[in-house]
Amino acid sequence: MVKQARLGLGQRYFWLHHHQLPPTARHDTHIVLDPPLPEGIAPVRVRTALNYLVRRHEALRTTFPCDAEGRPEQRVHPPAALPVREVTVEDDGTPGPAEAVAECTRAGFDLAADWPVRACLVTAGGVPRRLVLVLNHIAFDDWSVDTFLRELDALLAGAVAGRPAALAPVVRQPADLAAPEPDGTEADRARLAPWREEITALPRDAFAARRRPAGRPASSSAALTSPRLLPASRAVAARYRVWPSAVHMAAFAMTTAAWTGSRRVPCWLFTSHRDSAATMDVLTCMFAPLLVSLDLSGDDPAFSEAVRSAAGAVERAKSLPRAAYDEVLELLAAEGFRRGAEVRVETELNFLNYAPRSCGTRRTRFTRNPEPAAWARSGSDAYFRIHEWSDGVTVALRAAEAVLPAGEAERFLRGYEELIVAHAEEGTDRRLGEVARDLGFPAAPDGAPAHAAGPAVACAPDAEAALVAAVVRVNGLAGIDPADSYVAAGGRLLRAPGVLEALRAAGWQGLGVRELGGVQPLRALAGRLTAL
Repeated sequence: MVKQARLGLGQRYFWLHHHQLPPTARHDTHIVLDPPLPEGIAPVRVRTALNYLVRRHEALRTTFPCDAEGRPEQRVHPPAALPVREVTVEDDGTPGPAEAVAECTRAGFDLAADWPVRACLVTAGGVPRRLVLVLNHIAFDDWSVDTFLRELDALLAGAVAGRPAALAPVVRQPADLAAPEPDGTEADRARLAPWREEITALPRDAFAARRRPAGRPASSSAALTSPRLLPASRAVAARYRVWPSAVHMAAFAMTTAAWTGSRRVPCWLFTSHRDSAATMDVLTCMFAPLLVSLDLSGDDPAFSEAVRSAAGAVERAKSLPRAAYDEVLELLAAEGFRRGAEVRVETELNFLNYAPRSCGTRRTRFTRNPEPAAWARSGSDAYFRIHEWSDGVTVALRAAEAVLPAGEAERFLRGYEELIVAHAEEGTDRRLGEVARDLGFPAAPDGAPAHAAGPAVACAPDAEAALVAAVVRVNGLAGIDPADSYVAAGGRLLRAPGVLEALRAAGWQGLGVRELGGVQPLRALAGRLTAL
């Protein structure tokens, strides 16, 4: 028997995000684990432990295809053995461990057919030396990863000791948390009305003054680890009676505003939906981005105002009716179609707690990392991560070259650190203008170009007809106007991959989920279709 259910909120986010990414970039989101193996463990015991976890947690044997109506769903399959690729360090003519692990790590997951976990066991003389696990994020968040590793460790230790591991029973499974697909009723529209109001106040593009045309997708990655940031951020948070995360968000908003000149910095803040005891034991993806607009409007706001504004913006976003990631993207697309230009929100913030581990340094350390080539193809502008250790904080920044050149990343991160550290001192309260002067960013070029979608491309009538027919059929619509965008015509983003599959079945290609869910009219999108 196969259990079927709609997706949960976290699954909805990652399922759509997976399909928004180019296939060549999806491996960048994989979770790669290298758990320690106890001495004396036999390969069969490793396989037995993994198979036990597959039986125990439905998430590990779930696929995510579309149903006959184009809606994604969870399909929980019966327990079966997890395929484990076994490679040896001996030269036996087969691919070696490095090659096998690289293949296992970089190979994409087909969400419609593949279980969201794969394993590679490295042996020497038949004895396990290394276990590499590659997990798909649709089945795991940080909480789930910790649970999975803890249970695997207990099972392996028990196998070596010759005693069964005592694991608490699993009460709920991911299918128990399924969220119904919105049906476009008046109640749904009323629920989303506050979000619609928030989105109408967003800038078209916070990076507009800095954005430059890009050739190939290019990006940079850098990180700054600072022991000073931990006590400083906590001191500021205590003074203003907010969480330290609000201090970091205020510093990010001020530093970004100093670079872009924009007084509103919208971003996606990663948040967990594990908000009750009923969700704590479920192994699945239960995080999703929350749209937050960091507001620095006013007459040269001070840092204290930015901190309070950031804390208030997060509380306000959390107080609004719960909306799935795909629903908020649809509202952004509808607003962009109304304005005639994309309302671009492609900045992500993520807070990660790494305590009680140490940051490993006693003084500030700046690191320039290799270019994240896969991430560069994701379409994002910036990804900012705050890692809190027991003795310091690491702030890591990925940025598209089109909005922040690699040469400015160090100035951005060091200025961010100094901004928070300076405010640990009582009585310090710098204003945005002063922060911008201290950072000393080069002036934004005059007449920064607006990036239009480009002229509409004439299309064959049969291409337009094929696109309209696919949108109508997959979304269950009576009829649509090809002068509307996909979302304005009533198309749902969760069904966009189903539309593209219907187009391929009809002999057409050339669109991706991002393009289909954008602001261009369907008639213009049809001009990008080519016959297979």
